Amino acid sequence: MNQEPVGELELSVGYVLKQVHASLRTAMDETLRPLDLTVPQYACLELLGQDPGLSNSELARRAFVTRQSMNLVLRRLQERGLLTRPDQAPYGRALPSELTQDGLDILRQASIAVRAVEKQLFAPLAPEQQRRLREDLAACLPSTASN
Repeated sequence: MNQEPVGELELSVGYVLKQVHASLRTAMDETLRPLDLTVPQYACLELLGQDPGLSNSELARRAFVTRQSMNLVLRRLQERGLLTRPDQAPYGRALPSELTQDGLDILRQASIAVRAVEKQLFAPLAPEQQRRLREDLAACLPSTASN
């Protein structure tokens, strides 16, 4: 099999994409720190804000972390009073999580802060270029990655 070498990293879309991801993650870490949130905690709050009642497994899948990691995230957020989970599953084994009013308040602050980070990172691109980039990257996702 004849395989092409990677070549210059600066010409690799994947490498540049990883650099942008690392830059975004670092900026998000910094902006969320004053709110005492990690990026996975913020992702969890954002997901629950948009779709209340998600289970640990659903949250883990959508936040790109393991179920074990999400369980720790949920426990920490629950200890802070930002979300509630029943002691026993209403049906099956899943414990649906919902944000408290404090959770909604922190989510609002965090969403504004993260959106500002994203705007700053992508400021060199015009709105139409940003839309096109988003669409082009989404086109590269496997069809099973709808969440």
